[in-house]
Amino acid sequence: MIRKLIPIALPVLALVGGAFGGDMLRAPADPAAHDAAAADDHAAPADDHAAPADDHAPAPDDHAAASDDHGGGDDHAAAGEDGWFTFPTQFFVPLVRQGDMGDLMIITLTLQTDGASLEALRKKEHALRDALLRQLLIHANTGGFDGNFTADRNLVVLRQELAKAATGVTDLPIKAVLIEDIARQQG
Repeated sequence: MIRKLIPIALPVLALVGGAFGGDMLRAPADPAAHDAAAADDHAAPADDHAAPADDHAPAPDDHAAASDDHGGGDDHAAAGEDGWFTFPTQFFVPLVRQGDMGDLMIITLTLQTDGASLEALRKKEHALRDALLRQLLIHANTGGFDGNFTADRNLVVLRQELAKAATGVTDLPIKAVLIEDIARQQG
């Protein structure tokens, strides 16, 4: 009887343990806001006539956190400072050989621009993503991800191709294409 329950119980225990472990390891969204909220909860009001706290008022950093959910980047960069636009999702590039998809490249890209162009760059996200994915597919189909694709000279060529593709769809200043993560997954 126990022999029949073990195959069922092990995945359930693994799921519960993984969920609990993930919850314990997850950092609070904004530690400073969490600490400030904890301090406010424990502080006694000095004046009985103090205005009631507005629990629904946004925290000072809520706007910046919301902007990170919609494409990353640095909203607070001044016009003369550099800004970075990180695509909210990764690029998945299939490596097709002789009609079969063998492996998959997973790439995270960030565009370096000036701070004043970040919002305009967000509005062009879909066109930029299309152009960059098209260039990544061309790079994959011409053997760019074969062999030692992480060699510096190979990554320099890939960055140049991606920068050319990005500047082809927008007139906004794109200083560089940064490859944040690159991995090859066996298919």
